[in-house]
Amino acid sequence: MSRLLRRWLPRPAAAGLRAWRGVPAFGVTAVLLAAAPLAAGAVQPSPRPLWPSAVPALAVPASTGPPASPRPVSTGRAGRGPGWQQIILPDLAVIDPHGLSVADIGKLGKVRGARDVLAVDGAAIEVRGRRVNVIGVDPRQFRSWTPLATASDLRLWEAIAGGGFVSAGGARHRLRLHSGTQYQLAGASRVTLTYGGAATFGIAGVDLVVGTGASAALGLIHNVAALISAPGVAMPALKREVRAALGGAGRLVSLREPRLPVDTSTHGGKPATYLELFRESAARYCPGMSWTVLAAIGQIESGDGANVGPSTAGAEGPMQFLPSTWREWGITAFGEPGPPDVMDPYDAVPSAARYLCAAGAGTRAGLPRAILAYNHAAWYVAQVLALAQQYARVYG
Repeated sequence: MSRLLRRWLPRPAAAGLRAWRGVPAFGVTAVLLAAAPLAAGAVQPSPRPLWPSAVPALAVPASTGPPASPRPVSTGRAGRGPGWQQIILPDLAVIDPHGLSVADIGKLGKVRGARDVLAVDGAAIEVRGRRVNVIGVDPRQFRSWTPLATASDLRLWEAIAGGGFVSAGGARHRLRLHSGTQYQLAGASRVTLTYGGAATFGIAGVDLVVGTGASAALGLIHNVAALISAPGVAMPALKREVRAALGGAGRLVSLREPRLPVDTSTHGGKPATYLELFRESAARYCPGMSWTVLAAIGQIESGDGANVGPSTAGAEGPMQFLPSTWREWGITAFGEPGPPDVMDPYDAVPSAARYLCAAGAGTRAGLPRAILAYNHAAWYVAQVLALAQQYARVYG
């Protein structure tokens, strides 16, 4: 086995990851979420405001009483069923300070390529003397539109369904909020609600989230925004379709995160560093997958070969395969002699690329599901994608 150089592959400190977690990477049941990728905010490096300053009407509405219909409107798969069943990626937000009509939302549901549409209430209100943006949602519908880690956190959704409120992490620190404490929210009327905790919602600019009952009591603007999921449509085309459907009304804000870089070119020869190995393995064994995903997994699992185990579950090698999984997926690559060696990075990294590709990592929609198959944990998906974004920013 040849020795790879690690010193040319920096470990971005901003990701806040430990080099070694000692958890099994394989040997878990692959749970395929019948949905689009994780919401953009899960790893979004450059948030764009949902409430642009150019839309002044998003101030607190006049105290004219609650809206006639406080229930947000949903079309498509996200609105079906009694509870959370899938993750939906919001690609585009349509914001209208006067509120979108039911007819408008119906038109958005018919836009070419739109799979799901969810309308939410919202306005700027005051909490503890500060101006914040709040949206009102049906938690059974909105849950599907949040990042996997948030959708999986039952306490947050119980808090909203029980008449409380939750916040984004930044708003929690800015407002000095404490879970279980009651706070007064001032909109068209003043409402006292219990704070249920913080989370990432995947939509930049949203500070607080309340349920439909609190939305009505606060007098939030009904259907002030609609989220559209259209993963197969290019953003310029999607915006054109939406403008045509609404006659040019509404402000459009892209919610998509930057795509991870994909390099399908192979350079031949044997990689000399882990960085080269990740790039070449992705190009050869999973051409549609970004090499940054392999780099993130390699760093999280073993610190790029610094700790090859075995883990407490028996996983071994730089990419942490269980023996049973290695027997099925391990291959010999890059001219290495002998049978597949789980400790050899020249075998282990290509084998990981092959496994991820079989689980769907070759497409943008299938990538989060493939990472979840690699290690069945919501935090793992979020951290791999976050670190992959770090590598993308460093190396492009």
